Amino acid sequence: MYWQVGHRINQEVLGGERAKYGKQVVVSLAKQLTQEFGRGFSDKQLRRMMQCAEVFPEKDIVVSLMRQLSWTHFVALIPMKDPLQREFYAQMCRIEGWSVREPGERIDSMLYQRTALSKKPEKLIEKELQTLAEKNRLEPSLVLKDPYVLDFLQLNDHYLEKDLEDAILRDLESFLLELGSGFSFIARQKRIQIDGDDFYIDLLFYNRQLKQLVAVDLKTGRFKAHYKGQVEIYLRWR
Repeated sequence: MYWQVGHRINQEVLGGERAKYGKQVVVSLAKQLTQEFGRGFSDKQLRRMMQCAEVFPEKDIVVSLMRQLSWTHFVALIPMKDPLQREFYAQMCRIEGWSVREPGERIDSMLYQRTALSKKPEKLIEKELQTLAEKNRLEPSLVLKDPYVLDFLQLNDHYLEKDLEDAILRDLESFLLELGSGFSFIARQKRIQIDGDDFYIDLLFYNRQLKQLVAVDLKTGRFKAHYKGQVEIYLRWR
């Protein structure tokens, strides 16, 4: 209904007019609608409806999203300037079932900018988001992030890898939320054997949407080349 109201105001009432005259019309219209239908039609609310119809111009997309998203979700997405970012948050909100507070929190944490998806060319981003919308299938580029925000662990400036591991397990729920939807914790210091040698994975998770195991090797300090080799050893584990 809000989309329909905004679309009708834009097309039939204002006809594209956005100057002072347009503002006066919206204020007058808000008073009339409030008198006739009650609360919910202030001039501020009407402008949001108009913006919603502008940034989501296709009614079919709105109909699809509204099955999982409330008006409060839409209000959080409307101010976004980048259409690709808006589409990313809308689809992730739909698939992961975010609460009304989560879109704002994820936007503030720059979730999109931290995904591998955001580093890709625009055409590839559009293609992956279209696949997400049509097939509800999450790719690794939508799930994995860089960096991860672990401020909630409240570690001191100087800590060891074991301190980091202990802190994660103490607040595993928050860590899983930061990882994203679909992650389940499997083991700590998971022992594996490769070619007769023992190796230990710091943290092992499973992602239900990717249908893949996710190994976390915790390191402090700057990245070193041999870290990559260590993780590649884990990939040989069956």
